[in-house]
Amino acid sequence: MIRSMTGFASLTHEDEQATIGITIRSVNHRFLDLQLRVPQFLGDMETRVRGLLQKRLSRGRVELAVSVHLRSTGGPSVELNAELVKALSAALDDAREQGVVSGALTPGDLLRLPQAVTIRERSTEVDPARDAQLVASVETTLERAIAELGDMRAREGEHLRADLEGRRQSLVTLIEGLADAADAGRSALESRLHDRVREIGVQLPVDEAMITQEIVRTAARSDISEEVTRFRAHLAHWGALVDGDEPCGRKLDFLLQEMNREVNTFGAKADGLGVSELVINAKAELEKMREQVQNVE
Repeated sequence: MIRSMTGFASLTHEDEQATIGITIRSVNHRFLDLQLRVPQFLGDMETRVRGLLQKRLSRGRVELAVSVHLRSTGGPSVELNAELVKALSAALDDAREQGVVSGALTPGDLLRLPQAVTIRERSTEVDPARDAQLVASVETTLERAIAELGDMRAREGEHLRADLEGRRQSLVTLIEGLADAADAGRSALESRLHDRVREIGVQLPVDEAMITQEIVRTAARSDISEEVTRFRAHLAHWGALVDGDEPCGRKLDFLLQEMNREVNTFGAKADGLGVSELVINAKAELEKMREQVQNVE
C-alpha cells in the first residue's frame, strides 16, 4: 500500500464541559518520530496518545497539539491584603497632616497596586466522573483527527502511486529495449571477431575450435540476461508491494537500490547501439522514483 507521509488534520469538539482542539501535522522521516504537546492536567494520557498514533502510523515526523478550554471554573477569587492597605492608609494620613498629599484613598488606587489586591481563578472541586468524561472526549476527538490525517495521507498516496506506476512502466520498456540492444550487440561482437579470425587465418594457421570457444567466452562477458531477469523480478516484486496492505516505503527504497545496481551492471557489461542512452534514461527514471519514494510511508 502506498500512503504519503505528509498530512494535516485539525478538529474541534465542543460540549457542555469544554472546547477541545486537536491539530496533527506529519512530514517525511525515516522512522516514526512523535512530538506531542498535551495539557499538563492530561499528562497521564500521553502514553495512550502515543499508542493511538503508533497503531495507525508507521513512519513520519508527527507533531500533535491538544488544547482544552474548560467551560466552567470555580469563578474568580479576590483577596485583599488588609495589612498592606492599613499601613498604606496610615502613611497617607501622615502625609495629609504634613500637607504633602490631599484626598482619600480610592478603590482605583488599590487596583493599581498589585500587592494590595490579588485576583486568581478559584480551583474547581475534584470530580472523577467529570474528569473521566473529559478524557474520553479528548480520546474520541483524537481518533477522529488521526483518521482524518490517515485519509489525507491515503489521498496523497494515490497521486504518488500513479506517478510511480507510470515510471515503472517506463522502466519496463527501457529494460526490454536494453535486453534487445545487448543481444544485438553481443551478436555483432561475435560476428566481428569471426571476421577478424578469418582475416588472420588467411596468413597464419589457426585452431578454429579453440578460437570459436574464445569468441564465445568473450561475447558471454557482455551477456546481461541474468541481470535482466533479476530486474524483471524486482519490477514484479514492486507490484506486489504496492498492492499489499502493509506500508512499503522502506521496501520500495531498497528495491530501487537493487534496480540501480543492476542498471550499473548493464552499463558496464552490455555492448550495443543505443545501450548507453538507454542506461542513462533508466537511471534518470530510477532517481525520480527514489525522490518520490522518500514520501511513501
